[in-house]
Amino acid sequence: MNDTLYTAATLVLPMIFAIVFHEVSHGYAARALGDGTAQERGRLSLNPLRHIDPFGTIILPGILKLSGLPVFGWAKPVPVNYGRLRTPKRDMALVAAAGPASNIVLALLTAVALGLLVRSVDYQSGAPGLGIQFLAENLQNFLVVNLFLALFNLLPLPPFDGSRILRGVLPRGGVRLLDRIEPIGIPLFFAVFVILPWLVPGLHIVDRIILPPVGWLLDHFVALASWIAGADPA
Repeated sequence: MNDTLYTAATLVLPMIFAIVFHEVSHGYAARALGDGTAQERGRLSLNPLRHIDPFGTIILPGILKLSGLPVFGWAKPVPVNYGRLRTPKRDMALVAAAGPASNIVLALLTAVALGLLVRSVDYQSGAPGLGIQFLAENLQNFLVVNLFLALFNLLPLPPFDGSRILRGVLPRGGVRLLDRIEPIGIPLFFAVFVILPWLVPGLHIVDRIILPPVGWLLDHFVALASWIAGADPA
């Protein structure tokens, strides 16, 4: 298999499913808190075709990965009707938190699955086959993508989930400030996370703010996977 295609295949699937679970979790949380909009529009589905944004879910992450840059992306947002939530300000924060929380849970389950996979391989019979290697690399990428997606979305700036969570605890003045920033959220995102690091590599916010806690969490999840796998076969 061509190396570029193989690399893309082991990244695209983990990215798609991590983002889809993230968005669906928002919808389920909203439904539990009184807003059934996502269900009514058919968005409480794990079918990726219902959620994929071709650029944000596939093209941009692929370009970033192949360029050696931190990988991020997005799907079509699950619709949430603020006015239908039972306690709108509090519940919107809970709906926002459900996305990153789902990614942390998926990362935990992936670490367990990776450990069980390594434990099940008979290394004395030779190197694992291509299928096992492909599955292992997908699980490894799924673990990293979920941790990155969870922490990246906790940034307290629109349009990230962190800004929605922040709304739940800020006084009215703070909420009004976020409301003023919201319309320029996407351009601000590209300016801060794409254009600025390209112009001034030393100001790469992802490297400085997101990657250290991702690395810290990754070390702990890898330790869990290693514990489940047992003794190092090497």
